[in-house]
Formats: sequence, C-alpha cells, structure tokens
Amino acid sequence: MLDQYADRWALITGASSGIGAEFARRLAALGMHLVLVARRADRLNELAAELYARHHTRCEIVVSDLSDPREAEHVAEHVAQRGITVELLVNNAGFAVVTEIEKIDVDRVLQMLRLNVMTVVDLTYRFLPGMLARGHGGIINVSSVAGFQPVAYMAAYAASKGFILQFTEALWAEVHDRGVTAMALCPGTTRTELFEIAGVPGWLKKRRLHSPEKVVRGALRALEKGKQYYIPGWRNYLVTMLVRIGSRQRVVKESMKYFRPGHPSTGASQEVVRASADAEPR
Repeated sequence: MLDQYADRWALITGASSGIGAEFARRLAALGMHLVLVARRADRLNELAAELYARHHTRCEIVVSDLSDPREAEHVAEHVAQRGITVELLVNNAGFAVVTEIEKIDVDRVLQMLRLNVMTVVDLTYRFLPGMLARGHGGIINVSSVAGFQPVAYMAAYAASKGFILQFTEALWAEVHDRGVTAMALCPGTTRTELFEIAGVPGWLKKRRLHSPEKVVRGALRALEKGKQYYIPGWRNYLVTMLVRIGSRQRVVKESMKYFRPGHPSTGASQEVVRASADAEPR
C-alpha cells in the first residue's frame, strides 16, 4: 500500500495523543491527508498545524466523544459531506477501567464497552464496503496483548480487546484476497500519557516499554505485508504464546498479581483506575 498512500485519506480515532497522534505523523509523512477524531479540540488543532507545517497535510478535525453511540454515524456523515474517500481507517480510541468488583462503576464500564467494541464495529462496517468496492484499502483496529487472555480486575477491558482481535481476524479472512487488509494491532505496554491520566505515574518505570513511534512503524510494515495481526516486540509475542500453553486457570490467577488495584506491582493508589478515551491502554 505504500505507493497508494500519497494524496489519499486516513481516518484516525483517538488522534490527539499517543499511538493515534503517531499514526497521524507517520501517515502524513507518507503523503496522506487525515481525518483526525478525538475529544480534545486544542490537541487536534495543534497536531493539524504541525502536520501542515511539516508536510502540507490537509486535516479534517472532528471533535467527538465516540463512547456516545450516535457519534460514529456523525463522523461518517462528516466524511461523506466533505466528499472524502477513506483509504485507511485506524480505530485507536479506547480506555480501560481497573477495579475490584465491589467498587465497580457499571456505567463507566458500559461506556468503555461502547467505545472499545461498538464504535469499532460501527466505523469498520461503515467504511469497509467502500474499500471492497474500490478493491483497495486498509483497516487497523487497535487491540492489545490483553486480548489474548482473561485479565483479573480489568475483565471487561481484556474481553473487549479479545473481541476486537477475533473480529478483525475474521474480517481479514473475508477481505484479504479482495485488495483490502484488516489487521489487529496488539501492543503491550506503550509509553503514552495514559498512566499519568490514570493516576499511576510510577507504573511505567516498572515495565519494559515500547514507544508509540516503534509501535506505529511496525504496524504499518505489518499492514504492508497483509498480516492479520501484529504484536510489537518479541517479549510481548512470547507472552501471548505462553498463555496458550498454561492452563486457563493458571493464566488468569497470575494476572491478579499484576493488576490488583493498590498492589505494589501496579503502583496504583486509586480504587478505580480510569484512562482517557483519547489514549489507548496497553
């Protein structure tokens, strides 16, 4: 697809920071124009100005909270009204809730599921038929290494990422011989502002990290190769293999050591850890 990027359009959700913003920078450098979707207008305007100054990139900014079930349709309508044909869709927006059962905010979890699952499905099915009709295009749905296993204290989040992984792999099988690639991006812990927002600033110091630049660079290479999923880093890949070898009971019990709220290994000091809907937790 590299020779098809120039002067075509990509739509990126959660584009105001982290992995989403890095996708914007990388794709702009390849000559793409961008539809940038997120909640924070100031961040989007700053990014659009940066990309225009560096690459003369045309940017359409859509300020939207995609956890609202009506917003995916509004984004698609905005794109249609501007006469934009989306060549590449990057479903990156998402957030996590980490908590014990007795302290759970059910409304917050349902909001997360709407964003992490329903919005991804909605946008995918709105733009995929056009790609198939044209015989070219790509979709990157951001999952997580957490999508390969159940994770205690973030059960709904891990399940949402498992859904995205399987959903995208199934789509890959349907479309890969029709000129379109659907790929699940499954990062491990990535250096973004997520953990500062979540109230666990020390957590990053305890983990092996990947930069957003490395994650995005590898993801685009994998997309070029027509991969159905991509896991940045051999350690993360190994983890996904190990969880298949161990018993499911052992795997989920081991997760309790790392994600229990307030446990020293997480560094979490709050009862509920929440993440920005513009950032993608890993």
